[in-house]
Amino acid sequence: MSIAPDRLSPQQDDFYNALMDAHTGLSDADSHALNARLVLMMANRIGDLEALTDILTTARGYSDE
Repeated sequence: MSIAPDRLSPQQDDFYNALMDAHTGLSDADSHALNARLVLMMANRIGDLEALTDILTTARGYSDE
């Protein structure tokens, strides 16, 4: 699977800012717990195991470098 095209445009920055705001003031442990809850909630919304495992594989191999 390749990285999907941007489907949030032109609101991708708004989502990123909301995500960062959600982490404001949290400890590292609470921030990790929030990320875990977000992943599970988004996975539930997607609801397609094949797509989810492809996303996991892609994310694991993705690098900003």
